[in-house]
Amino acid sequence: MKRLIALAFVTIAFAIPVRAQWIVYDPVNNLQQILNTAQEIAKFIEVINNQVQQIETLTDQLDEFRDYKEKFGDPRAIALAMVPALNADLMRTELGDDLDDLLTIADGTFALNYDGGGIFQIVGETFTTPRGQVITRPADEYKPFAAVSRTADNYMTVAEDVAARRVAIKNQIAQTTAQLRSATTDAEVQKLQGVLSSLNADLASTDSEVNQAIGSALVQDIQNRNDQQKQQRALLERQNAEFEEAITNYTAKFRLLNAPSVFPTP
Repeated sequence: MKRLIALAFVTIAFAIPVRAQWIVYDPVNNLQQILNTAQEIAKFIEVINNQVQQIETLTDQLDEFRDYKEKFGDPRAIALAMVPALNADLMRTELGDDLDDLLTIADGTFALNYDGGGIFQIVGETFTTPRGQVITRPADEYKPFAAVSRTADNYMTVAEDVAARRVAIKNQIAQTTAQLRSATTDAEVQKLQGVLSSLNADLASTDSEVNQAIGSALVQDIQNRNDQQKQQRALLERQNAEFEEAITNYTAKFRLLNAPSVFPTP
């Protein structure tokens, strides 16, 4: 049995090389392989063409972007010199005080010694009578005058500060307008227009600061006038009451004669 198996292996070993020497030609199979290869090549060429078209499309888009960038400009590359000064002015604290703060620091002594920078005559805290008596004025009663003086000084301070700032802002507006006329790209034009709008808004805000300062002075002056009228009416009512009371007391002590006087006959 073992010999038979060994003989079979030997026979197969000699048969295999002999068969490998035969070339089998199948025209149908070869033709199919050629067609399959041609189809694969066609698909590959189609893929290459698609990639070429995508590259051409991307190239056209890049050219369009470069052309857009050349015409419209790069906003990041545009630096405007007036922007830092504009930001600083917009972020600064307003110089003037509000009415509550002005009323807090108003005192009568200030009013008695106020001359408005040499315009007015100082009243003084005391005065001397013709007989040489020194009289001290009640300072608290002069607080309303001090309030008006404080608000007026506040207005002058704000007005002077705003006047200087308005000159600077107008110069910046002139510079921005000149740059706007010579701008070459759309990005530069848009940035300059934004800065110009901000400068105009900043200029308008200075008017509001002045109006607020003068409004405080006018309000305090109105309050003073109102208080003066109130004091006058209160004084008139008191005088009328005192006069009526005096007449009543007088008539109670001194009765008028309502009977006819009788004179003796000679």
